Amino acid sequence: MSAVTVDLNADLGEGFGVWRLGDDDAMLDIVTSANVACGFHAGDPAGLARVCLAAARRGVRIGAQVSYRDLAGFGRRYIDMTPEDLAADVMYQIGALQALATAAGSKVSYVKPHGALYNTIVTNLDQAAAVARAVHAVDPGLPVLGLAGSAFFATAEDLGLRTVPEAFADRSYQPDGQLVSRRKPGAVLDDAEEIAERVAAMVNDGRVSAIDGTTIPIAVESVCVHGDSPGAVRIAAAVRERLTADGITLEAFT
Repeated sequence: MSAVTVDLNADLGEGFGVWRLGDDDAMLDIVTSANVACGFHAGDPAGLARVCLAAARRGVRIGAQVSYRDLAGFGRRYIDMTPEDLAADVMYQIGALQALATAAGSKVSYVKPHGALYNTIVTNLDQAAAVARAVHAVDPGLPVLGLAGSAFFATAEDLGLRTVPEAFADRSYQPDGQLVSRRKPGAVLDDAEEIAERVAAMVNDGRVSAIDGTTIPIAVESVCVHGDSPGAVRIAAAVRERLTADGITLEAFT
């Protein structure tokens, strides 16, 4: 058995009412962890309950994907919130998903910020600290998924939270290790074989090619494939197949 293990995660439960986004069931057959929406950027209670039950039946770990309160913008718009308001929103979301996960016979095993919140707390210390404090207040044993070297990780580690660095299979990186804005060309990748090769280099060698062609180091314990990307299932399957072929064991980090 390989000594190298990595988690494969995807954002799921992002439909709303009759509107569906992505193929949650197909992705749950591929990933080892599911970042489940909590109703603030996407997801309605009945749909989230179904995703939690489907994940529990497959033994896939459930994570709370917390966000700004921004259904119309899918959580991809920055909101200038007070730390107190943001912390309360994060605690509320974790609690809501924990109830649904418990009812499904599982639990919330980690927390991952979504969208604009994820990107903001890479550098915004006040909001980063608010999210970290919220997670710690709910359950200091909950790991947090995010970007290595971020303000979020620094504040989380100060509180004693476990930090799990992730890499994005289908997103381009800037030379400083941050993600290229979705507003810019080339920010989202769509070639399944190219993405699989890229992920293999991340996991095996700890490196990735930035958008300017330079090679930068990357820390990765979990790989994210976005469930809402075009061809998401095909991309996730290609990544899993490539990692398995390289002798890497896919398993949840929790």
